[in-house]
Amino acid sequence: MFTRFRKEPPRQAGPSADFGQKPEPSTQEARPRDEAPAAAALRRAARVPPVSTQPAVSERERKRRQRLLELRSELHTRLLNTLNLAAIDTASEAELKAEIAAIVAEALAEMNVPLSAEERAQLNQDLFFDVRGLGPLEPLLKDETVTDILINGPHKVYVERNGKLELTDVCFKDERHLMRIIDKIVTAVGRRVDEANPYVDARLPDGSRFNAMIPPIAIDGSLVSIRKFRKDKLTVDDLIRLGAFSEEMALYLEAAVATRLNIIVSGGTGSGKTTTLNALSSFIDPSERILTIEDTAELQLQQPHVGRMESRPPNVEGKGAVTQRDCLRNALRMRPDRIIVGETRGDEVIDMLQAMNTGHDGSMTTIHANSARDAVSRLENMVALAGIDIPLRALRAQIASAVNVIVQASRLSDGTRRLVSITEITGIEGDIITMQEIFRFERTGIEPSGRIIGHFTGCGIRSHYHERFRRWGYDLPSEIYNEVSPPR
Repeated sequence: MFTRFRKEPPRQAGPSADFGQKPEPSTQEARPRDEAPAAAALRRAARVPPVSTQPAVSERERKRRQRLLELRSELHTRLLNTLNLAAIDTASEAELKAEIAAIVAEALAEMNVPLSAEERAQLNQDLFFDVRGLGPLEPLLKDETVTDILINGPHKVYVERNGKLELTDVCFKDERHLMRIIDKIVTAVGRRVDEANPYVDARLPDGSRFNAMIPPIAIDGSLVSIRKFRKDKLTVDDLIRLGAFSEEMALYLEAAVATRLNIIVSGGTGSGKTTTLNALSSFIDPSERILTIEDTAELQLQQPHVGRMESRPPNVEGKGAVTQRDCLRNALRMRPDRIIVGETRGDEVIDMLQAMNTGHDGSMTTIHANSARDAVSRLENMVALAGIDIPLRALRAQIASAVNVIVQASRLSDGTRRLVSITEITGIEGDIITMQEIFRFERTGIEPSGRIIGHFTGCGIRSHYHERFRRWGYDLPSEIYNEVSPPR
């Protein structure tokens, strides 16, 4: 069946992988003969349940699971030797699954390996993922509840659901299996990873951000992190409903973006900075020309006039790198109304500040920092690390003139993500940049379940840009800045 997917048999017989032969001794020992009927309750290797509260699996079950992983590896090798890989690319999913099932059935009969119907179906599915997809990662990538996939070596795969990390039953056979999947990902986007270049930052076809670090830098096995890309962008209404910020804060942010204030979204890793930036971009007028600059493209702007740029690492010879600073400098010559930098982390900071000060108001970026004051310090440190010799007073004056609003995002201990503060930069007095907090999230307690109790409130201070808002047609009521008592 489907003979166009089979390779032509070699003209001369020679040594090849024959699954009718006796397995290696270590493989044979890993599967006692009396163990075959005991797999009905076996958790499938690629299933993605949360951390189980059941007792640890028995030694018998553990050996059975290891044997299935070895069996899958052997069958995968057989598939590579049997299938015509050139024809696979044009085959439909149904045709390829039928061909894999036929080859697996033939191989299992030769090897005299009994499997239950459930195990056989799962094995066929896993092999399809190995051939066409990313192996054990495919079920996790398809799971809508998973936001992050974190791999600590071939036998420990964690996921994040609802802001909490969970250990899964997903695992790779060994380090070589994991490295094969890593190579498959990075090769598809023209990157490489090896001992000479042991780390890589790439993007999956669906836009998910991929980062890997391999041995010898990663001591206990390759380290992989995948930040999944949301196909449906969260809107401002969605974030309000999820409790990320209040309606009053949304009203203020709409006015700030529409009146072209320069905004920095600050926060830690995984705090929701990019999600917040995407939501804020919805307030930009569709008639404006926007240029985005990122290391790994994640922004999902819905405006019709958007130019997207992505930096590029050096090639094998160490040449050809295109940095965010290169993109930013070129963007200034492309007549942008606004410039959005996905994350400011290096010497592009000085060009970003100059762009905000030279007619490209309304620009936005994100930065890693724990508070608004820390964000300003980070800007100063990045300018210093870039080797730019500028007096501190002049630098702070430029920051105070360029940046108008700092939005602080945070991931709380219960896994929820919230905008915990909105702060305005009002100017500079002496050598000190002056700020005023407009909104904040006030924690009032914690439930026994660990859930944070709190509410959003104004700080009782009217916006420094109130008159600017009014002149642009956004006459915000003064009541939105009032302090709110905690609900009883």
